[in-house]
Amino acid sequence: MDKQTQQKLNMMLQGIAYRLQDEIDYFEGLTGEFKSGVVTFPLKCTLEDEKLIINFEGRNIETVPEKVPELITGFAKPYEKINIYYKSRGEMLIIEADNKNVTMKTKVLEEDRESIINSHADTGVVSGRDYLIKPGKADKLLKSIGIMAGNGKIKNDMIRKYNQIDHFVELIEPMLKDLMKDRSELKVVDCACGKSYLSFVLNYYLREVLRINCRFTGIDISDGVINSSRKIAEDLGYRNMTFIKGDIRTLLYENERGDAIQPDLVISLHACDVATDYALAYGIRNRARGIVAVPCCHSELLNQYSYKPFGEIIKHGVFKARLADVLTDGLRCMILEAFGYTVSAVEYVSPLDTPKNLLIRSLLSGGFNKGKYDACLEMAAKLSAEPMLIKETVNLHK
Repeated sequence: MDKQTQQKLNMMLQGIAYRLQDEIDYFEGLTGEFKSGVVTFPLKCTLEDEKLIINFEGRNIETVPEKVPELITGFAKPYEKINIYYKSRGEMLIIEADNKNVTMKTKVLEEDRESIINSHADTGVVSGRDYLIKPGKADKLLKSIGIMAGNGKIKNDMIRKYNQIDHFVELIEPMLKDLMKDRSELKVVDCACGKSYLSFVLNYYLREVLRINCRFTGIDISDGVINSSRKIAEDLGYRNMTFIKGDIRTLLYENERGDAIQPDLVISLHACDVATDYALAYGIRNRARGIVAVPCCHSELLNQYSYKPFGEIIKHGVFKARLADVLTDGLRCMILEAFGYTVSAVEYVSPLDTPKNLLIRSLLSGGFNKGKYDACLEMAAKLSAEPMLIKETVNLHK
């Protein structure tokens, strides 16, 4: 193989080496075929105890990702043609090289993905409920986040929390499958992540059950919960999870080079009062492909709104508070729709588990609609209120 071809091959292998370093958790194998005349010599590269082992021409070579291009290019010199196959979950990169050309193509392994997704039918039952996050299989996770005791039993005082998180996953599973179409990796941001129960459970379900490549970023303003979440991620070996202290009111979603990119999914579970608005605004500002929120507390609008036609009804505090909940979340849904999202709102657990049981799901399906946004402003004006989500979004479309 001539020097020019070797240089092109090395350049493409550099890209594979970068991918390998960046997504080592998803690496499934690297194989190759080195052809000389009618004879073919196989190459195999595997990951063993976090070390790469290359087997070629009877040799076992221990190496690191950044050395792979140099090694394979060196192997290629005496051969007329080589094929390299790099496989990660749901995707294969194929390099074909000879003295005429070097090409690389990507093959999305849709059949592999579908079989993985459809094969998860094992049972895991607690108190008559069939769980997606199954005791027995997810014990390490459930113990790490404090839901399961050391004896393998779900803690009595955590059964409701367990139900909430598991049913959350069940309700957004179809959304996850939609978001993964034509993607090799899902980028998920947990706003006001707190103890990050939801992120850890979703990460487990995506990685270990659906076998979907994913990266999680948890954001919270508290040092304590961020440090705690980092420790749990380390204990579980979840290197695809990052937790940062930050203010979601101003942050943009960026890659490691500082370039603004679009997250696939923004989630927020029980962010208190206007923190839910900040989370929704974060998703809108970053044009997240999906936004899911479970709001908690609604004191902002309760302390602002009045509506003369309902005066005799909302003079009773309990009615005013309940209506404030509906108005707050109704306006949130209207604003999401104005920014191009298709929205649904459902009860995701029984009110007996928690009265804060509304789940707002939204998928980006269009662009900004000024008429719908003006209707939001008009509705807020009728209520003599200025909701936080309007304050956070009023300049985003200008």
